Amino acid sequence: MKAIYLLGVDVGTSSIKTVILDSNAKVVAEETDFYRLINPDQVSIQVDAADMWRAFINCVSHLVSRNNVDPTLIGAISISSLCPGLAAFDAAGKLLVDPIIYSDRRSTQEAEIFREKVGDKRLFEITANSAMAGAMSGTSILWIKRNLPEIYERTKYFGHINTLMAQKLCGNFAIDHSNASYTLLYETVDRGIWSEELCEKVGIDIEKLPPLHKSTDVVGTLINQELLDLGLLPDTKIVIGGGDTACATFAAGVVKQWDVCESVGTSDVLTVAVEKPLFSPKFINRRHVVDGAWIYQGAMSHTGSSYKWMYDNFYQDFQTIASGSGKKGMLMMNEDAAKAAPGADGLVFLPYMMGERSPVWDAYARGEFFGLSLKTTRREMNRAVLEGCAYGLRQMFDICEELTGEKITHFSSIGGGAKSKVWAQIKADITGRDITVLDMSDMAPVGAALLAGVGAGVFKDVYEASAKVEKAVYTKIKHSDADKEVYDRRYQVYTGLYPRLKDLYRVNLGIKEN
Repeated sequence: MKAIYLLGVDVGTSSIKTVILDSNAKVVAEETDFYRLINPDQVSIQVDAADMWRAFINCVSHLVSRNNVDPTLIGAISISSLCPGLAAFDAAGKLLVDPIIYSDRRSTQEAEIFREKVGDKRLFEITANSAMAGAMSGTSILWIKRNLPEIYERTKYFGHINTLMAQKLCGNFAIDHSNASYTLLYETVDRGIWSEELCEKVGIDIEKLPPLHKSTDVVGTLINQELLDLGLLPDTKIVIGGGDTACATFAAGVVKQWDVCESVGTSDVLTVAVEKPLFSPKFINRRHVVDGAWIYQGAMSHTGSSYKWMYDNFYQDFQTIASGSGKKGMLMMNEDAAKAAPGADGLVFLPYMMGERSPVWDAYARGEFFGLSLKTTRREMNRAVLEGCAYGLRQMFDICEELTGEKITHFSSIGGGAKSKVWAQIKADITGRDITVLDMSDMAPVGAALLAGVGAGVFKDVYEASAKVEKAVYTKIKHSDADKEVYDRRYQVYTGLYPRLKDLYRVNLGIKEN
């Protein structure tokens, strides 16, 4: 049998990651490039699609030239993408609106319209999700209709970033079910189709929503001249793929009931696979890239970025040489956190730095240090940031167990931030659960490549594909109950803060109640 390579592409918040897998799911080569975001003001944020595509072509070029990948052996390409990233296209495939991503807040009024026209209860019954500006792309579609009516009329299809990538690769429009779940216009719970009821109630033309496909579906073959010029063949299959967290956790082994994984990056997402659609409104809920399964996602938006904020503002001076020790700033942060007392001397941090998704769904929420005193130092603030993210993770577990009645005693963790042993131990102790940290930082493009392999017939199904991935263990963390009393007390404070502060966030930002 002729050798075949599988190309997985992950479009992240500001970078493209690509990976080549062979037919045994072994990594042959990897390349990464970065692209610009369009961020003209405090509420608007979009992907610069032209620069994103440049970065993608650059990655593929480097896979061929730097890594000696034979482009004629690439049998299939699939796409993982940040979700949502709402784009608009005319009938010829011309991009009319660069992808509006999950942190865009222009459609706050449109989210209110969804609530008013549909009702929170009915919206959740159909979509298993709640209305929030940017986080669900239907609000951005409605914003375009109300603010850019000429663009809306010219639009043939609205889609997400994998729609954009597939269209440029093969000329066809498509979206998968894991991405469709983040539109507020899709029946996540029942039939897995676009909802005529929701489109009619909010005034969005259902004909402008693209064809739905399974994540392993081949939606066309390669026609893009830039890739053909690099040596890829016209019969290269294009597989639609799925949302980035769904792809990453699929590669990490989240494929069946009660498989649980935490992915640690800019955000922190707890993913739980289920085979029956029983959902909580405090989670983001979606269909999985594994057909016939759903996933709960407790998505905390700004955990990793809170850690980086702490570094940028309090530890960057240690980036080169720290007090003659030769340790870089990030290592100094870990050491400082380890030296601070568990419970951070009474300091509790809410990681809602630019609004929050799970579990509060509040675009107006902001970060909070509670319990500052004249004794507080940078060390306690640092540990409080790490503990605050762990309290949020514990809150996700509590909601999941209350919903399902199932006790989760262990979970796996992936991503760059997962490899901080200090942070992992804090999470284990606060949640009371053991953690297996996998040595798998960039799993989303691997998940995409696996889906390409299923679509191309290299793997017989998603279960075989996921099982073939070597899940190397970075470390195992056992939880300790030594500090349970202090953590339980701080957790009570953590969960009590937001309900008491909720109304004050709006007052502080000058937002008037409707």
